[in-house]
Amino acid sequence: MCRKRALVATVLAPVLLGQAFLVLAAPAFAADAPKPAPQAAAPAPTKASPQQRAEAMRLDPLARAAFWGSEFEIDPADAQAGAGLAQALRGLGRNDDAAEAATKALVSNPNDETLLLELARAHIARGQGFYAIDPARKAAAANPKDWRPLTLLGVAYEQAERDDEAEAAHRQALALAPTEAAPLANYAMHLAAKGDLAGAEAQLRRASALPTATIQVRQNLALVVGLQGRLPEAEKLARADLPPEQVANNLAYLRAATGQAGAGRSWESLKAGGGQ
Repeated sequence: MCRKRALVATVLAPVLLGQAFLVLAAPAFAADAPKPAPQAAAPAPTKASPQQRAEAMRLDPLARAAFWGSEFEIDPADAQAGAGLAQALRGLGRNDDAAEAATKALVSNPNDETLLLELARAHIARGQGFYAIDPARKAAAANPKDWRPLTLLGVAYEQAERDDEAEAAHRQALALAPTEAAPLANYAMHLAAKGDLAGAEAQLRRASALPTATIQVRQNLALVVGLQGRLPEAEKLARADLPPEQVANNLAYLRAATGQAGAGRSWESLKAGGGQ
């Protein structure tokens, strides 16, 4: 009997070991005891309705990440769920995870433009623009009249230090969407990175006046103005959108960076652009 119990213990998972012992130790008449009714199987999880998905888009990034993560777990081939999850993770600064989510969703949807754009954005956000070039190119080829992949492509080329191609991509985006703030802002920051702060300021003032301008566009203008040494004007622009502590941090950066305008830029300084 002991040998039999030892054999069972080596085969069954630990969580079942107690049950196996009780069955083996029970008296013979236990076989005649009534068997418990089988439990009903748990219902399979169902996807959220279109209305619930629309409402989820208004949640904060953490709640959106939880919502779309659940949807993507139910159906890993769901392109909308994969894109929603990637976007939410990027909003949380989890750029590597965002790239991974978009990559997984693209396995079942290799030509989905929204997923291709999200993958490009995630790679740019993590400072790996070289890997954003391929998905941005594919998205541009799929929809040649869409300016978004082209402005992303411009930023990706910049990060890959391919300036001539970056300039061409930015100009293509501007040609397609001359009244959109994002491509103007991205092109402006391309000029700033090359040391043309006056040219960047002119483009950002145009972008800031457009209805599609975001806070980041206006803050990029404050940055470029400040880098030209006009700190009081930069402070006034910054205070229009930011809380006092953040303005103080930005001004401290500008004081330290004045005279070093050609040193390049971070993702934070270009978020307004191709990420949309």
